[in-house]
Amino acid sequence: MVVRVYIVSSSGSTAIKKKQQDMLGFLEANKMGFEEKDIAANEENRKWIRENVPENSRPATGYPLPPPIFNESQYRGDYDAFFEARENNAVYAFLGLTAPPGSKEAEAQAKQKLHA
Repeated sequence: MVVRVYIVSSSGSTAIKKKQQDMLGFLEANKMGFEEKDIAANEENRKWIRENVPENSRPATGYPLPPPIFNESQYRGDYDAFFEARENNAVYAFLGLTAPPGSKEAEAQAKQKLHA
């Protein structure tokens, strides 16, 4: 399974740049494998996210804002959903991945199973 983050390499929006850097930095720091796809430099990438981000996950403008994140071709969410998962120690589950043993997320999942 390949996690793909769709970014824009040239954006006038500091908010979008900050969100992209935050997401990519977290994935790199936690050694989570991912592919970075540029929608500014590649029309195919831009077309692909327009076709694959669900209608109900798009802003009023209709075009998805970077950085949407996918696992293979499955849409996993936008920056806000990623941030919420990170705050809840649930990034692996958010991405559709198995948390590695010893991680905070794996420990939290084990505790939930004990209390279920």
